[in-house]
Amino acid sequence: MLWLSLAFCSAALLGFYDAFKKKSLKDNAVIPVLFLNTVFSTLLFLPFILCSQYTSWLDGSLFHVPAGGWYEHKYIVLKSCIVLSSWTCGYFAIKHLPLTIAGPINATRPVMTLLGALLLFGEHLNLWQWAGVTLSIISFFLLSKSGKKEGIDFKHDRWIYLLLLAAALGAVSGLYDKYLVAPVAEGGKGIDQMLMQSWYYIYQMALMGIVMLTLWWPIRKHSTPFRWDPCIICISVFLSAADFIYFYALSLPDAMISVVSMVRRSSVVVSFFCGYLFFHEKNLKAKALDLLLVLLGMLCLWIGGH
Repeated sequence: MLWLSLAFCSAALLGFYDAFKKKSLKDNAVIPVLFLNTVFSTLLFLPFILCSQYTSWLDGSLFHVPAGGWYEHKYIVLKSCIVLSSWTCGYFAIKHLPLTIAGPINATRPVMTLLGALLLFGEHLNLWQWAGVTLSIISFFLLSKSGKKEGIDFKHDRWIYLLLLAAALGAVSGLYDKYLVAPVAEGGKGIDQMLMQSWYYIYQMALMGIVMLTLWWPIRKHSTPFRWDPCIICISVFLSAADFIYFYALSLPDAMISVVSMVRRSSVVVSFFCGYLFFHEKNLKAKALDLLLVLLGMLCLWIGGH
């Protein structure tokens, strides 16, 4: 299944995205980093919009951005608001939590997507896929025990709640993605993936610019200062590539959002090892068991998908 292979490719890119995000946020102001992420992502896709509108160079290719009217753009604006809310919560949380904690928690996000997919899209999972979901749920509870050894109480830590809120909003975004890119014949809106990805970065940049000017700029001298980090560019590059592959996978026939979302969370493998190699995080033996359960869950999903 091409869509499943693409989901794993997107997951690997997301793992590096998480690592670059963690590096960029260390002792840094969150809102400017997030704003610059939207700026660079927009700059990456702006040439595709312009070339598609004023030339025929991209006609018939995956990178062509079709012209869209308010019918499409009103859905994309809502998509931008949902994603930006999730990112804001996630950025603040990952700044204050170890990557080896944040990664596995994010890996449980597809469980929320699964429930929505079952209710809204009538998707059905086989026994292998249910086994993968169950292992992911178990890993979350084991992770809470590992976190206590680092002084992180899942019941009372505000950053954990913020990360869970980011995960919930991410699940809503995933379900909305499936609704937008799915063909009209399958109950979706049939919006082109490049149209959605290109423009939702632009809308995010505009929204984040307003947030930065109204909330961060007036108090910048009394809060965490902003410092430039080249990894901020890497955040945009890896996220844009991961999202492009993800949206393309969702647009393929028979793609299951519940499975795609779960597979994308296998990015935890990359982010976990980055946490070990570059951030020298602690208590890795206990967290390795949580990671193993996530990997077993991914394996079950892969078998179930075939």
